[in-house]
Amino acid sequence: MYFRFTLKISIFALRNKNYNHRKKIKSLENMTKAEIINKIVLETGISKKDVAGTIEAFMEEIRQSMSVRKENVYLRGFGTFTVKHRAQKTARNISKNTTLVIDAHDFPAFKPAKSFIAKMK
Repeated sequence: MYFRFTLKISIFALRNKNYNHRKKIKSLENMTKAEIINKIVLETGISKKDVAGTIEAFMEEIRQSMSVRKENVYLRGFGTFTVKHRAQKTARNISKNTTLVIDAHDFPAFKPAKSFIAKMK
């Protein structure tokens, strides 16, 4: 889908020399942790070091809750970080004609809150 979208923009840009394709793709960019820290610093006036430490502590607490204690993390109005479990299963390597056993394991998942989804629409 993304390739098709990019290809259409490229063909359109070749026909129209004054077209700036970066404006269309701008919405597909991601926000990094550093950008979040800078935005909070600008809005609150708190030092960058304090904001970075707070965000890092927040993320570490979520990691510890999910990986060590196997607890779900509920953030009302934002979403839920859950620990999901995958059972043991067998898989096949077709090229070598062998069977592999994939152990049971836990993995993190995120489900956004309904109010968060509504704001995105």
